[in-house]
Amino acid sequence: MSGEATGDRIVVGVDGSPGGRSALRWALATAARTGAEVEVVSAVPVDPWTAPHLLDVRGVEAIRADTEARLRAGVAQATSEPAVQDVVRDGSVPVHVTVVSGEPAEVLLARAQDAALLVVGSRGRGAVASALLGSVALHCSAHSPCPVVVVHATTSASAPRVVVGIDDSSIARAALVQAVGFARLLGARVEAVLVCQPVTYWSDITVPAPPVGESPEAARARAEGIVTAALGPGPHLEVEVSVETGAPGDVLVRRSADAGLLVVGSRSRSRLTGLALGSVALHCVLHAASPVLVVRHGRAHAGTPGGAATAEARPGR
Repeated sequence: MSGEATGDRIVVGVDGSPGGRSALRWALATAARTGAEVEVVSAVPVDPWTAPHLLDVRGVEAIRADTEARLRAGVAQATSEPAVQDVVRDGSVPVHVTVVSGEPAEVLLARAQDAALLVVGSRGRGAVASALLGSVALHCSAHSPCPVVVVHATTSASAPRVVVGIDDSSIARAALVQAVGFARLLGARVEAVLVCQPVTYWSDITVPAPPVGESPEAARARAEGIVTAALGPGPHLEVEVSVETGAPGDVLVRRSADAGLLVVGSRSRSRLTGLALGSVALHCVLHAASPVLVVRHGRAHAGTPGGAATAEARPGR
């Protein structure tokens, strides 16, 4: 059973897990700020081999009805929480509940085809690193047709900062545009972080080699050029540029520890699910404490839910 949503739409997957509940709260609060609608989606099992009672149509309908009732109760509870109520403009957020038979990841990707944003929770399933994210969140992050936000169950009130990783790629410029859009909604500032390689002069004693890397001054100039290329002529007072050295994923996770949102671009072209995110984006969604917005190659939406794209905001192709 579902309701039809119109206009900007945020799709959120809810499965009763703590991560799913955190994702629901985040989606509702974001919709309240943007004027977007929220489609709350849950999938019910369809495999009669592992659940023989599903061969009975009445059994399937009973599960659908129970799931929808639980979703509506969850929405009511989440909407009443301060994190949502504090930003609700007119006393309500348009919410549509959708219960679909199928595999959760496939259902969410199908519902997100024309959405502005897909929000999913992250659930720990074991000690293996790739399992820390959960198969549904991993699959959605790697294949979604729209930007994806992964919300951890432990996500709590955060500082009004949006951290974004930048480099010279078009997808990083698109990520910066997304970061600025969300920062305006949150009343936050943007920290645009460029991770560079320091200058080194390592060479064989008999074969001199040219220096590798760039100076802090050159890196900062490059970072400021990236901001101008993405946002147009400045000044952009809401964007603070910083330059660091180290492993990009580690740097971004550390810098966003108390941030309201971390935005990363992912331009991996791999066909393998675990590699489709790119190593930096995968590291961030696995380890960042803050919600992580993933903007994928060729699928970046200029602007944010409720916002319009501008010519300067469109990423290069």
